Amino acid sequence: MKRFFTLLCTLAFVLCLFPATAFAAGEGNMESGGGGMKKGTSANSWTPGNAGVRVTVVDAETGTAVSTPIDYSNTVQTGSILHFGKVSKLQYLGGASLSPKSGTAYSCKNPTHPIPTIVSSTGRNNIESIKRYFCSEYACMMIAEDTGVSYEAMLTGKYKLLVEPLAYFTHNGLYYCMTATEAALYDQLSGGTLKRTMGSLTHKNLPLALFLEYSDLGLPAWNGNTTGKQANADIISSLGVGIVRFKDQPSVPEGGLKAPDMEYRVNTDVITSITLRTSENLTPDNPASVTFHILGTSYQVNNIVIPEDDSQVVWVKWHTPSTPQDINITVSVSGATTAKTSFTARIVDLNEKIPPDPLATDTYPSYSSPALPANSQKLTANWGVWSCYWKEKWVWHPDWKWHSNWQWHSSPCDDSCPLDCPVEHGKWVDNGKWVDEGQWVDEGEWKYNYTGYSASISGTMSLMPDDIVPTANGKDMKSGYGVKTTVNAILSTDAPSGHVTNPQTAFSVFPEFQYSNYLRLLQRVSSGRSAKFTFRANEFSTYGRAAHFTPVWFPDNTNYVVYTQVWDAWTPDGMLSVNLNDYITIHGSLFDDWYTNRE
Repeated sequence: MKRFFTLLCTLAFVLCLFPATAFAAGEGNMESGGGGMKKGTSANSWTPGNAGVRVTVVDAETGTAVSTPIDYSNTVQTGSILHFGKVSKLQYLGGASLSPKSGTAYSCKNPTHPIPTIVSSTGRNNIESIKRYFCSEYACMMIAEDTGVSYEAMLTGKYKLLVEPLAYFTHNGLYYCMTATEAALYDQLSGGTLKRTMGSLTHKNLPLALFLEYSDLGLPAWNGNTTGKQANADIISSLGVGIVRFKDQPSVPEGGLKAPDMEYRVNTDVITSITLRTSENLTPDNPASVTFHILGTSYQVNNIVIPEDDSQVVWVKWHTPSTPQDINITVSVSGATTAKTSFTARIVDLNEKIPPDPLATDTYPSYSSPALPANSQKLTANWGVWSCYWKEKWVWHPDWKWHSNWQWHSSPCDDSCPLDCPVEHGKWVDNGKWVDEGQWVDEGEWKYNYTGYSASISGTMSLMPDDIVPTANGKDMKSGYGVKTTVNAILSTDAPSGHVTNPQTAFSVFPEFQYSNYLRLLQRVSSGRSAKFTFRANEFSTYGRAAHFTPVWFPDNTNYVVYTQVWDAWTPDGMLSVNLNDYITIHGSLFDDWYTNRE
């Protein structure tokens, strides 16, 4: 039975592990599973115990990395190992691509106190020991020192540790280092070769070495199978990761209003997707089907084929209503399984909070320029579709049968017969033969192809003085005048149009409001894969300009930076978004352009 255990590291635990250690510092969100492994070959093998962890210090609120990930292993590793750099699971989910680091030496650290067994050949590690280790003061101080992050800041709860199991193994004769996420991404790109040859390690005991007991940092808890090989999509989204938190943060989500499963904007093209899994081959003879039930309409996806022990994302593209509301989306599945079949979708109206009319008398004496928001963005998405074809293999099935041919063989009368013998002497003889009446039988099998698709979003933003500002000079202008913006967002994809939506939403926030409270929802002036957005007409503009007015009090010799987010470029792998910003420089105020000429 799966163990659900949240450990608050205590003095007693740590003293048992490290007698010289003073106290524990953290709480672990980790569980584990796995199973026995088959023997490898000379070209594809793993030595039990040849493993480690990748640790990333991240912001406790946003999950943004505040350190370069660092690898630890009890085994000294060669610098010539093939690897993909130091990239965390959150970075891959945020759009980082798998990139081999040829010519770059691999490095990892060997801790003074060995790490407990993380990846086991039997699938039975000691999850309590792992929690005690990474929640200990020793591990906290070691990671702080190695990453350059303040130990004291860790203890305040400002940061969390992302812990990912690593495996060092030989594949096709080459020596690799991979996290579970990297192994799944590699397997997708290689057409499944890693799972076929090293699946017991890369798709079972490595990803199941650590997973979350409860959702955190946008990563879901794992409630699926904990003993068998896992699908690439599940590994990438949910497996091969643990989280350590510090101080008085709650160990499990507190009660209260139930958060929606997904959030969409009003009057927007969106994509809702689920992941199907199967333990048997789904073929054209026995395909799966999915029906999405949304706002009284049923959207059916038929003839879904998936190989045994694998998965595929299945989706529907639909248009949200024009009014804010919460709706229930249900899914009917036939021939396969999915983790969840009922969802709450919140349809929201950004309901732009238009900044107030700036006045000449406005002041802000204590103002200091705020840092730009650290909002997450998703720049790339990857998904794919299985197809199936029959590979013929004609085999002759023999069916030997005797074909009789009876013939009379006569013989002359001998001396014992009377001379007038009335009946001819002889016998019937079967002169038949064996004939193969077999047939050719097609003993072929279904073969699968995985067609991978990707999409990425990029953008540019130009902030300039409004065209009617009389004393503007390039990107310099006086405060109190208006600025205009042009935001371009480009969706690049190799997928059919039914797989994606184009960028649809953009909005800007402003430094005088600390990038909060007020926003301007931009208007989309051109659509398609390359979308263009500008400010809407300003209701406080005498001339109806599509502009935003800078505050007259804004400090001299300071960059006025506007921050824009572009949303709602949907894919089966979620919504793509990009964060942009640009500036103009303030020198003086519009009062400098007003004067009287007196003698």
